[in-house]
Amino acid sequence: MYNQPLEPAPTKESQYGVDPATVTMRGAELENMTSVPLGELIPDLPGVIYPSDKGLAAVRAETEAALESVDMSMITEGKTVNILASHHGFTFLGGFPYAEMLRTIKDVVSVRTQAKQVRLRAGLGMRFRETEEYIKTHGLDEYFEGKAIGIAPIDAGIPIETELGTLYGLKKAYDADFIIHAHNSDVREVHFHRQVDRAVKPFGMSYARCETRSTYHMNMGPRAANFVARAIFESPFVQEKFAFAAFMIMSPAGAITVDADNDLYAINDRTTVGGMKHYGKIISLFGAIDECIVILDFPCPVPYVFASGVIYANMVGANIDLFDLDNPLPPYTWYTETFYNEHGKPLIPEIPPVNPAIKAVVHNYAWIGYPAVFFAEHTPTIVVGAAQAELFNRDPMNLNYMKHALLADNLKAAMEFAYRTTGTDKVMIFDGASGGLNVSRSLADHLLKVAPEVNRRVGEDLMPKWLVQRDIDPGLLQQVA
Repeated sequence: MYNQPLEPAPTKESQYGVDPATVTMRGAELENMTSVPLGELIPDLPGVIYPSDKGLAAVRAETEAALESVDMSMITEGKTVNILASHHGFTFLGGFPYAEMLRTIKDVVSVRTQAKQVRLRAGLGMRFRETEEYIKTHGLDEYFEGKAIGIAPIDAGIPIETELGTLYGLKKAYDADFIIHAHNSDVREVHFHRQVDRAVKPFGMSYARCETRSTYHMNMGPRAANFVARAIFESPFVQEKFAFAAFMIMSPAGAITVDADNDLYAINDRTTVGGMKHYGKIISLFGAIDECIVILDFPCPVPYVFASGVIYANMVGANIDLFDLDNPLPPYTWYTETFYNEHGKPLIPEIPPVNPAIKAVVHNYAWIGYPAVFFAEHTPTIVVGAAQAELFNRDPMNLNYMKHALLADNLKAAMEFAYRTTGTDKVMIFDGASGGLNVSRSLADHLLKVAPEVNRRVGEDLMPKWLVQRDIDPGLLQQVA
């Protein structure tokens, strides 16, 4: 007996996506689609506070409880405070739990410290107006009394003297007496941070100028760039302003709790263990898929579309162990075009291919604003609808996307072509459905069959290895929710 598909994340009005009215059918509406609850695939996933019957009230209660043990005495009456946020927090679960955590931090800090101003500074990547959209969607501009703004990597910078020399943060991020680092624990960019200094990474990305954040994208690459963020955070300039951090702790099923601490590295250890514990199994399960057609159907750029809390970019690299630091080369996703020549061939034989289990991609709904040509070059891609094709043709970062993709009038036509050309009826839908995966019935059968062995292997073989590689006490496994 198969389940009904879960409700996909709704489409959104945005300058980075097509008019939602043009998305006339979602992948979950196709024939032979079903859903698999995450609890059936990974029985030991923890419970979630959101989504739940208590709604956002649970998020507020968890945030208030987490902040009770945080020292705020350094923030005295009349001081100014910047709550530093990142755009990624707004992309899961509609952004509602993250926005509520930010509101609660403001309320608690205002009452406990009598600060003159508690402001919101929300960083982002290459879509320079994205956080402005989120701020308005969630009414944060009004909640923060006009003191909530998006900060982009091209905004005015401020020099920060570090052990590596002068690096550059964003001036508006640091234009307060104190800063609060408000982030989330999901592992979406595990191909960058490799669950090393995950909690510190935004200091080299969301809060940094483009010249500094490019160390991840263009210069040092994954792992090597991690110490840039650490150098910025440990600089005297930042340390004098840093008050505490508050993290929304995520799992593939939703928000688990809120963690807050004056010691960012304590949160970092818990986040590292939690990320491997909660996401290691689902990403390893993705790696156990032998073949499938992927449907992109979520309001984010191509690499960032979600399924069970995991982004498509992770699926692209799931043919190797994303958490294993012994891998001689990092996983390869959209930022790694530099590892391929002008003909799309690997520069050296050791570079692993894009996940060969992905036989075709049907691009039903995804945004512009991040380079995605690499994906279309390496996996047969079918784009649904002329409006979406034209959107990508106008995007400076994706001018060649449609040169490597076919255009279909509608989703059904795209899927019929994909079925015929790939020879598989296994389908995985990245549509942000909450609490489970929307997949075809054949892929549901496959996932349920291989899940027990994946769970055993991660728990008994891989998790101990990952912990040893990071010099983390295995005892933290029991302490992390």
